[in-house]
Amino acid sequence: MRSGRSAVALFAAALLAAGACRAEDRPLAPAGSVKLLVQRSPLAGFRHHEAAAVWPALRVGDPLELVREPANAHDGNAVRVLWQGRMLGYVPRSENQALAWAMDRGEPVTARIATLRIAANSRRLLELEVFAE
Repeated sequence: MRSGRSAVALFAAALLAAGACRAEDRPLAPAGSVKLLVQRSPLAGFRHHEAAAVWPALRVGDPLELVREPANAHDGNAVRVLWQGRMLGYVPRSENQALAWAMDRGEPVTARIATLRIAANSRRLLELEVFAE
């Protein structure tokens, strides 16, 4: 597993690479058509929020909303995960530093449900993908 510092560096490099070239040097493409996958993470706090209640309605590919919580008493890098306005949980603390850094700087990021599965112990697992645009 990468350290938090190297994850921040990797995320920052991906964001810079996505926007590093001048507009006149970029190939023509419709605005917003290119997304760079920068992170895939499990959902943290599944049992403590509304994820279990909405589980039957969730679908792979559904868009998720990411919301920063810089005043969170437990984690200053907290990033809340919402589906249709319902709080599912958080991006794990071990994986949220680079994402929080980017969001605090106004970088456009989006997320979606990548995986929904039930583990052998009947635990429901959701993974999300985060993209830089």
